[in-house]
Amino acid sequence: MDVFRASSSGAGTPLDRASNADPRLQPTPDYGTLGPGSDITPGSPGAASTSSRRGANGARPAFAVAMGVLLALFVAGLDNLPWSRFTSRSSPGSHRENASASARDLSQLDQLKPQKQAETLLELAVGRSNGAVEQISSRVGGWQGKLQWNSQMATLTTAALNSNDMRVRESGIEVELAAYGLARNSASLDYLLKTADSSDHAQKIWAFWALGLMANRGVEAGRVVEVLSAHLKDSDPDSRRWAVEGLALAGTSETIPLLLQVMHDDPAPSVRERAACSLAESGMFTPEQRLSAVPQLLNYTDDPSLDAQTHAWAFQALADITHQRLPATPAPGAVGTRSKGSVISDQ
Repeated sequence: MDVFRASSSGAGTPLDRASNADPRLQPTPDYGTLGPGSDITPGSPGAASTSSRRGANGARPAFAVAMGVLLALFVAGLDNLPWSRFTSRSSPGSHRENASASARDLSQLDQLKPQKQAETLLELAVGRSNGAVEQISSRVGGWQGKLQWNSQMATLTTAALNSNDMRVRESGIEVELAAYGLARNSASLDYLLKTADSSDHAQKIWAFWALGLMANRGVEAGRVVEVLSAHLKDSDPDSRRWAVEGLALAGTSETIPLLLQVMHDDPAPSVRERAACSLAESGMFTPEQRLSAVPQLLNYTDDPSLDAQTHAWAFQALADITHQRLPATPAPGAVGTRSKGSVISDQ
């Protein structure tokens, strides 16, 4: 899935991959990432239509159950993997023996093809195995141009991006970029910026997502945020929603006010909901960044200009961020005074 091919001068130039835009654009139940369910085989022309993505929303509970089972299998099966010993915790008395086992297992891992290496290590990272994140970081550069996007990779990156561990989420981003064939450089960014202006809706929203991935890895984050924030004014609500997802992935502090504004002002409930989810749990924000949204979210809980559903999303976001359950029907004026102080002071 390389985005670049060598020109006669040896420099990488963007490929015209109009027929190979990623087809996975379906949100998972709680994250809004690119899920594995697609009606198009990876690598085939085109991408899932907006209507088919909307139709897939009815399958979210089943997907959530399946993901839970999958993660349980990840954890339960770690000790059965022949190369998993390098991540095991060693006791002081067995350090030398485990060090030798580690070397053997890393050698086994080296014998695997890059695709299997990436899938194995990402599976271990999702299962919180020691050393897996570090191994991904050290190897991902060598995987560039050697990974294939498939259903297994889609499932694993989705699980990683839903992890409670930020380092695992970052590993998911690294692997996803490598599987897309996107190097972390200006050439890749220029390709994505061009694709973000595509008249093909599926390519456009894929680019929004990929731009967020790139920004999170430090590729001209300010420029990416500026471009994505401009698309928050698109007439199409689906485009605005995926611009929100990209901003959440970027994870910069400057995107918090943008998402708060979207949650308050966007006319589409689906877009407001995704902004609320991004502030609460999704995306790549630190706990400190999420806490910075608390005062405004408290104001939203009894803002008379907002509907009841948006009030509820504000309460849910506050509960997710602060781990406190505020009363769903506060007395007029109470949230903006007493509750605000109590929520923040208890952190």
